[in-house]
Amino acid sequence: MWNELVDAGLEPKDAKFYLAVLTMDAPTVAQAAEAAEVSRTNAYDIAKRLAHKGMLSLIESGPAVPGGGGGRGRTVLRAADPQYLLDDWNQRRQVLERLVPQLRAMHAKGGAAPRSRYLEGAVGIRTALFETLDWPSPLRGVLSMRDLMTVPGAAAMRDYIAGRRERRLWLHVVRSPGKDYPHGWPSSDEDFRRTRYAPDGYIFTMTMIIGRDAVAMLSSKQENFALIIESSEYAEMQGNLFDVLWSASNTDPIAPA
Repeated sequence: MWNELVDAGLEPKDAKFYLAVLTMDAPTVAQAAEAAEVSRTNAYDIAKRLAHKGMLSLIESGPAVPGGGGGRGRTVLRAADPQYLLDDWNQRRQVLERLVPQLRAMHAKGGAAPRSRYLEGAVGIRTALFETLDWPSPLRGVLSMRDLMTVPGAAAMRDYIAGRRERRLWLHVVRSPGKDYPHGWPSSDEDFRRTRYAPDGYIFTMTMIIGRDAVAMLSSKQENFALIIESSEYAEMQGNLFDVLWSASNTDPIAPA
């Protein structure tokens, strides 16, 4: 079993020592060292390390010799409930879930040169789309709705909308009536969406989602790729162009001629 603990992140000697204490009744460091087959010197370091992680407790048990009066007590070890390992992992995971988006934002700004990533196929399109859920609100988008309903598909789009709703992530979107569905994805406070429709004659065959520091472009099924450009300047330029398009667009769809 110790090898599974090693896979979970413990050093091999630490894993053996923890298992020895777990299966013994309040052993001393020396007793646990013998059971774990490590030297007594190493055992003290291991015990302190595991105690620091919260996996062991070091307890003063009283005089080493019964009736010894003021004699020095001895230290025994008690293993924490193994449930602690799962609770600790869940706690660290929650911290990382809050931290990783901030670190990614810093990473995107950290380099002097912009970064671009090409993602191929339907899987790449879905990956790029769902990555935008980690971007700050609001997003701005130019959507080709019929193409999105083909790739990544209706189920993925429902999941994406649910993801935005869960994160309270607003999307300001312009769509072309010629690529739209009747009654599809109108403005909705519940879905955190503001929708406008491009002037007649403008047809979008790709989808573009603009964040604060990055832009994601999703092709139709015909070319079947996604491209993410991480650049604050590029995102700002595309955001400005979007604002011009937004101001020229209509709040109600105009049926194509």
